[in-house]
Amino acid sequence: MTTETPQTTTEPASTPARYTALARLAWRYGRSDLLSGAGFDEFTFDDDETPLGDEEKAAQFARDLEAMGPTYIKLGQLLSTRFDLLPAAYTSALARLQDDVDPFPFEVVEEIVERELGAELRHLYADFDREPMAAASLGQVHRATLRDGRQVVVKVQRPEARDVVRGDMDLLARLAAMADKRTETGRRYGFEKLVAQFRRSIAGELDYRREARNLERFVRLTSDYDLLVVPAPVLTHTTGRVLTMDRVEGRKVTDVGRLGLTDVDARPIVEQLFSCYLKMMLHDGVIHADPHPGNLILTHDHRLALIDLGMVANVPGRLQDQVVKLLLAITDGDGEEASQVLAGMGHPLPDYDAAAFREDVSHVVSEAVNSGSDLKAGSVLVELSRLSGAHGLMPPAEMSMIGKALLNLDQATLHLDPDFSPAEALRDNVGDMLTHGLSMSAGGLMAAAIEAKEFTAMLPKRANRILDTLAEGEFHVQVDAIDEERLHTVLQRVANRITLGIVIAATIMGAALMMRVPGGSRILGMPAVALFFFTFAVGAGVALTVWIVSTDGKVARTGHERTRREPRG
Repeated sequence: MTTETPQTTTEPASTPARYTALARLAWRYGRSDLLSGAGFDEFTFDDDETPLGDEEKAAQFARDLEAMGPTYIKLGQLLSTRFDLLPAAYTSALARLQDDVDPFPFEVVEEIVERELGAELRHLYADFDREPMAAASLGQVHRATLRDGRQVVVKVQRPEARDVVRGDMDLLARLAAMADKRTETGRRYGFEKLVAQFRRSIAGELDYRREARNLERFVRLTSDYDLLVVPAPVLTHTTGRVLTMDRVEGRKVTDVGRLGLTDVDARPIVEQLFSCYLKMMLHDGVIHADPHPGNLILTHDHRLALIDLGMVANVPGRLQDQVVKLLLAITDGDGEEASQVLAGMGHPLPDYDAAAFREDVSHVVSEAVNSGSDLKAGSVLVELSRLSGAHGLMPPAEMSMIGKALLNLDQATLHLDPDFSPAEALRDNVGDMLTHGLSMSAGGLMAAAIEAKEFTAMLPKRANRILDTLAEGEFHVQVDAIDEERLHTVLQRVANRITLGIVIAATIMGAALMMRVPGGSRILGMPAVALFFFTFAVGAGVALTVWIVSTDGKVARTGHERTRREPRG
């Protein structure tokens, strides 16, 4: 099979063209059942290509997403963190997605910057390079100098980016709703919810003011680490479509070879990087949603810069504590505890097998501990996410992101310092995270004090009320174990059907016996009375069958709808 290198484009496409592209993608990669009755029947494909192996097919899938434009590139990058949904070959291929495209003309850049910032370019910047440093599907970056001499870079959003993404997201939302309604896979994983999460993520990336706030937040979070740097935004020169930030000169970590690292004291850098990332994820509740070593730059003064913070997710406090417990269980080799923590974090599906899941988790954890200093928490969390999906347990999306972030963190630290032991650093830092988790802020202490005051004040009154109701025999306990009204309705329906069935059967038997009675008027050679009752019984049987089929179908649809609306983990 021959493939051509796709040319990523952000030109708006017509709705039929988008439908056709998605239909072809679903057809090619094994989800053609999504197309059945979905309005794509007129699109036929003469695809006689031989089946691809997992890795080849995954690589082709990534190339196809690149060719479909910015929305699908970002979707692929996000899916690369969902180890519970996709096989390893696909998550690896999607993690390497690139969205390098041809830059748009400088005249358009100038027009956008002047319209957004409300002044001419020469009054805003002392110097502005016409050639971009890099061009991507959503925007491009130019070097510039402010009027006060500050060296900056300016990120300018493509003029058509929002319209393209909006159209693609509307299409994906419709297809996700259709998949949830018509396919078992959709009902199992909740594609509508996944698309809604992706919509919020990409909408945030299209708002450069949010990225500026992320930069400010990361500047504060890294302020205690002298070897880490985050470019600060220039808020006076930033809008929703234009972002100006400090320029960081250096080379990507992935571009620095062993020879280039000979004069760099890498151990303090990787120690600070590891500690900072763990603290941000497991204490501050902040995680970079698109982490990879290419977003780390080694500066000329031997510091490490964190860049490209457009996609940042928050980790809820409860999940932070659970991940700390999970990491402690992994480092201690306690597979039983790890499986219990994972079960508490995830959402079990109908086919969840707790015993098999516990056994496989214990095996993975024991194998990880046996690796000693080579233990990589990111790889273990990724594998545990895969096991969760395979055994019918849906982990929270943030856990997969944490696993992906730790996996990339392991890669970056080992590239900078091959002798660095992530396992030892993890043990040292997780202890600190646990200590932080046991501490309370001043606001938390005040809230706890108020709760304790209200509890103490209301306890005597509530205790007296309970004792009074007990003494008067009016104490009631309500247990919502089953839906009694629904159970009563079902039992009544079953009883009615059985009764009607018995009556119909008796009528048929009576009519059959009356056939042997001589005399009386006859129709078609049979007694008229017997024929009447026989006809009545047949009609009643048909009516009962229609009633059963129609009511059961309605009940099944209602049940599916109720299941789809239930919250997922």
